[in-house]
Amino acid sequence: MFAVLKGGARPDNWPGDRVFVFVMGGLMAFAPLAIDMYLPALPAIGREFAVGQHEVQITLGVYFLGFGIGQLFWGPVGDRFGRRIPIAVGIAVFVAACVLAAIARDVETLIAARFVQALGSSAAPVLARAMVRDVFDRERSAAMFSLMMLVMGAAPMLAPLLGGVVDLWAGWRAIFLALGAFALAVMWFLFRVPETLAHADRRPADWRSVAAGYAEVARDRRFLAYAFSGAFMFAAMFAYIGGKPFVYIEIFGVKPELYGFLFGLNVVGMMAASAVNGRNVGRIGLDRTLRAAFAAAAALGGVVFAVGAGGIGGLWGLVAAIFAFLATIGFIGANATAGALAPFPHLAGTASALAGAIQFGLGAVTSVLAGYFADGTPGPMCAVIAACAVAAFAINRWGTPA
Repeated sequence: MFAVLKGGARPDNWPGDRVFVFVMGGLMAFAPLAIDMYLPALPAIGREFAVGQHEVQITLGVYFLGFGIGQLFWGPVGDRFGRRIPIAVGIAVFVAACVLAAIARDVETLIAARFVQALGSSAAPVLARAMVRDVFDRERSAAMFSLMMLVMGAAPMLAPLLGGVVDLWAGWRAIFLALGAFALAVMWFLFRVPETLAHADRRPADWRSVAAGYAEVARDRRFLAYAFSGAFMFAAMFAYIGGKPFVYIEIFGVKPELYGFLFGLNVVGMMAASAVNGRNVGRIGLDRTLRAAFAAAAALGGVVFAVGAGGIGGLWGLVAAIFAFLATIGFIGANATAGALAPFPHLAGTASALAGAIQFGLGAVTSVLAGYFADGTPGPMCAVIAACAVAAFAINRWGTPA
């Protein structure tokens, strides 16, 4: 598929690029599964605990927050101790938190469990991205990230559907037990992939070295532009993720067990765009692709707001507008990540962690905002989506090459 370049030596016992993509895709799927699988059950959770939409949506926002904070920890740890062992430790923490969520007796316990879930699961994607950077250069990393998105794309497509079925037959608590089982399966596959960070390339993990690494990354204008522009696009998606169960199920009356089909349409669009991007980014160029995609996203964000706030086309008008908007993420996510990590082969874990923390920190804010301003219409959710898209477009124009 791809040859590993000399910048990151191919480890011994390399299982092949296809196996590597499959395992890395599984690691990247932790967040979409932990977020999307329980979404159809959010209204049911609110009814069981006798709390409103805002309180239930905190269980989503706190996951984004913990996921962002956790990455800041796991990135330097991965640069010091390698990639595989820290990922395995994080998965173990995630599994324990899944059990706690499944036995929660009040919303406060569920919120705490979700936060710990996020802290543990954040090790998987941040160090998976670092593993890609260990062995691939900038343009090929973008193509590899696109292929990983195709693998992980099955997670958000199937998760709401599966979550709705599990909720229907076994209750929402069983959803968290299923997540724990998935995590253990991924851990087993992880050890089919050799360690990608050589001992000679590992860095100290004392606080001065960690702080110096983060400072070096944060001072780079290119990193900030790629990281923040990509993060605002994902924040728009998180606003949609947080608001859509209430918009689709409570406003438009979509049945929870059918809700996953509507979300799956969006994932198909993102996967198709990722496939096109993976085949063409090397020919067109990473930055040219990003500029076109951000421009399209800003325009489509305006369409989403007009359709949602104006009630144009009802449910299917909103579904179509959001489908087109989210498809642009297939051209943005992989390329923005590759651009952000490219200047830091010696700090891949740290750079990946900071980019991920920015992404999920913004996601926490937008998901909570969408719930806080909820007024019984799709308008607030769509306004947040449009604002994030415009911010992403402006930051891309500010900080990346023309």
